[in-house]
Amino acid sequence: MTDDYAFEGPPAAEPVRDNNPPLSVSDLSFALKRTLEDRFGHVRLRGEVSKVNRHASGHVYLTLKDDKAAIDGVIWKGAVRGLGVQPETGLEVIVTGKITSYPARSSYQIVIDTMEAAGAGALLAQLERLKERLRGEGLFETERKQAIPAYPTVIGVITSPTGAVIRDILHRIAERWPCRVVVWPVVVQGEAACGQISAAIRGFDAMVPGGPIPRPDVVIVARGGGSVEDLWCFNDEGLARTVAAARVPIISAVGHETDTTLIDFVSDRRAPTPTGAAELATPVLADLREGLADLDRRLARAGGRLIEERRTRFRAVARGLPARPEDLLALPQQRLDHASSRLGSALSRNVAVHERRLALVTGRLGRGLLDRVIERRQARLEAVSARLDGIVPRRLERAGDALSALARALSGLDPARPKPGFARVETDGRWITAAAGLSPGQGVRLVFADGDRAATIDGGDATPVPPAPTPARVRTATPRAKPSDTPQGDLF
Repeated sequence: MTDDYAFEGPPAAEPVRDNNPPLSVSDLSFALKRTLEDRFGHVRLRGEVSKVNRHASGHVYLTLKDDKAAIDGVIWKGAVRGLGVQPETGLEVIVTGKITSYPARSSYQIVIDTMEAAGAGALLAQLERLKERLRGEGLFETERKQAIPAYPTVIGVITSPTGAVIRDILHRIAERWPCRVVVWPVVVQGEAACGQISAAIRGFDAMVPGGPIPRPDVVIVARGGGSVEDLWCFNDEGLARTVAAARVPIISAVGHETDTTLIDFVSDRRAPTPTGAAELATPVLADLREGLADLDRRLARAGGRLIEERRTRFRAVARGLPARPEDLLALPQQRLDHASSRLGSALSRNVAVHERRLALVTGRLGRGLLDRVIERRQARLEAVSARLDGIVPRRLERAGDALSALARALSGLDPARPKPGFARVETDGRWITAAAGLSPGQGVRLVFADGDRAATIDGGDATPVPPAPTPARVRTATPRAKPSDTPQGDLF
């Protein structure tokens, strides 16, 4: 049945038509590439080389940068050998080439045709000046570097706890020399890295051997590879001085083998890689065991050879000995018997020889020989006696006269017998020799040559009495006695 009353909707809107055909991504990328190459077909740039990568194909990929921007660059294999200077990280250069794009990544780059040096980069120039100053202070000298212990018991590691570096180090240590490893986690890139690494070194240095966390025998400062900017914190002067002043030996393992930082020069050893640092810090336990086993085998072989040599020598000596011990002693016993049989006659002959010698000597001896010796000695004795008879009496007489004179002089100076005109002061049986020993009213006794008298000490000063005239002395023929060497004290 046909519907005679069907309704129709509003008419459909017609699509907007654009005269520009759609482009594919490849078309747009290659169009941009042609535009860049036409507009910047020849440019001359100045910048610092960074992130140099020499590909196995012979091409060189790098980055040119300044303080505000960076651009990737490529040097094709055919142009590498014709460059004025070879690209090195940190080198400031002037390059010529064309700007192009890399459609696969939608990035632009410069294809370098020529390169010439424009001077060292600012960062490397600053680093070189710092190196020269530290070298002048002697921080790079080999004499100040410490030896790495051959058999460490504790190893300290300063690195990032999340990277592949710590896993490589722990794995290498575990398979070579299983020992205790103390990890001090730090950041290894950025402004905070210098302070954290320096604090870690000082922290390990301050640990006490045998403490709860013992001080490591050696410390490894490790980081993986990167650009100059990534590794720049390891060129810090403060960090370098901290490494140089550390008491614990330090192994630097920063970057890859071609990367060099300032702490590589001041550390005690430099490892090309973090894994190489683990190898430098540890011996190979399996090699040591094999070495000990080899020494044990050599000792056993040497002992066996020594025993066999002694056995051979013993057998050789034994072949020269008789079969029975009696045969070994038979000949010496026979010689002893012959010697003992000749001993009696030999002693008799010896006595006879000495008798003949004695007879010859006694023939020359006689009483007259002894008498002559006695007469000479008697004459010498008489001569000495005659000399003594004249000398000794005179010396004795002179000595007696001198002794008598000394006795007379001594009797005149004896306080127990005062001379005429002198008196000895006594009190209670004591001799008074100084005025300070007396007090007013004290009774004393005056002893004179012809007697004694009692007296009392008054309290006033005595009126000085003029001295009596000295009587003339009569000289006598008596010789003057020599004054005594012993000092005589005053009686008053």
